[in-house]
Amino acid sequence: MKQFDKKLVLETGDIYYGYGFGYTGEDRLIEAVFNTSMAGYQEIFSDPSYTDQGVVFTYPLIGNYGMPEEDYETDFPSIGALIVREYNPEPSNFRGEKSLGEIMEQLKVPGIWGIDTRKLAKSIREKGCCKAYLCSAELSDNEAMAFLSANQLPHDAVSRVSCKKAFRSDAPSGRYLVAAIDCGMKKNIVRSLNRHGCDVVVLPYNTSAEEVLKLSPDGVFISNGPGDPKDASEVIELIKALRGKLPVFGICLGHQIIALACGGDTYKLKFGHRGGNHPVRNLKTGKIEMTSQNHSYAVNPESLEGTGLTVTHINILDNTVEGQENKAEKIFSVQYHPESAPGPQDSDYLFDYFISMLEENSHA
Repeated sequence: MKQFDKKLVLETGDIYYGYGFGYTGEDRLIEAVFNTSMAGYQEIFSDPSYTDQGVVFTYPLIGNYGMPEEDYETDFPSIGALIVREYNPEPSNFRGEKSLGEIMEQLKVPGIWGIDTRKLAKSIREKGCCKAYLCSAELSDNEAMAFLSANQLPHDAVSRVSCKKAFRSDAPSGRYLVAAIDCGMKKNIVRSLNRHGCDVVVLPYNTSAEEVLKLSPDGVFISNGPGDPKDASEVIELIKALRGKLPVFGICLGHQIIALACGGDTYKLKFGHRGGNHPVRNLKTGKIEMTSQNHSYAVNPESLEGTGLTVTHINILDNTVEGQENKAEKIFSVQYHPESAPGPQDSDYLFDYFISMLEENSHA
């Protein structure tokens, strides 16, 4: 077995040695998080919500089916790093055009394999998500810890991953026009809106309310994205200006932004929710939905009092707010991902609910 050439140094003092794969041209400062999904590493790799994060995969084998061209969630992945138990550099899949490592090298995403990822995930659960430094195994531990102490993760992630100019989706003409605010939006959200009969105009995160209203959209969508929702001040102000004027649907970061715009508050979870099997209770129906999730922050339920928002969904595991709604103003949002990719399809009905709002508003 070859000698370890990479190590992952956590600000907690924990150190994991392994082997580099993907891009090996530089060391990388990341936030260490874990994902429990058993499939879908390509969609996770290309989800902009993972900007600056090093994802620890608890599923042990990663890379075995390559990277099919059709399965990317963005054309420009911005994930910080991949941390895996076993990496397969020779995938077997008729759809896979390149290996994961080849794409990582092309896009300058570093990786480390050969470490005990379940031990690391357990550590993150116990101690919380933290800064980490993926670096050469030859760098001294003291130098690595000094680097972690001296450097902070950036707070401009949404501005980096949002589109720079507006564009219309390529789908056939639909019944309704949706203005989608791109905070780091996954492609499958646009596909889902198209599939439910919507034309979609994707807009940068800093688009003004006046610019949105000039398009005469039937509704507004606020996307998922990376980082602290309080950093997305431009989108918060947009929702404040649009409240009650158009139906609004938010997912993930969009859910948190809507809460803030309506006067609520958010907080950072200890280790977040990332995986494809999180149980959520729909308080309207009492039914349990299995959901796909990826977020570090949550809405404070007590802060929603007096905002006009009511809680519609809760997480069975920790009772965090998973959905909220203001029926009078035609605003609703969910913390999880009804478009999944990867994940279950239990929550696809939420797109139908949005369509019903657009229909109702068009006849008002």
